[in-house]
Amino acid sequence: MTKPRPKHLNLLQIRLPLPGVISIMHRVFGAALFLAIPLLLYAMQSSLESPASFDALKNALAHPLAKLFLLGLAWAYLHHFCAGLRYLALDLDYGTDLAPARASAKAVVAVSLGLTLLFGVWIW
Repeated sequence: MTKPRPKHLNLLQIRLPLPGVISIMHRVFGAALFLAIPLLLYAMQSSLESPASFDALKNALAHPLAKLFLLGLAWAYLHHFCAGLRYLALDLDYGTDLAPARASAKAVVAVSLGLTLLFGVWIW
C-alpha cells in the first residue's frame, strides 16, 4: 500500500536540506547581483568623471550603511562564486553522493562567510 501524497504543500513548513538552501541562495544572490549591476556601473562612472566626484563617492562609501551594503554585496558575490564552483564540480560528477554533497554545501557557507569576514575587516 502506498502512502497518500499530500495535495497541497505548505512551502513554509518544508525543511530543505542544506544543499537545497544553498541552491536557493545561489539563485537569489545571482538575481540580486544582476539587479545591482546598474548601481555599480553608475558608481564606477561617477568615480571616473573627475577627482571631485571620486572624492564624493569615497565619502559616501565611508558611511557605515554603505559599508554594510558593500558587505552584503560582497557576501552575495562570494557565495554565488563558491556555490557556482560547487555546481561546476557536481556537473562534472564530483561529490554527487549524499555525504560529499552535504560537506560541499557546508564548505560553501564556511568559505563564503570567511571571505566576507575578511572583506569586512578590510573595509572597516
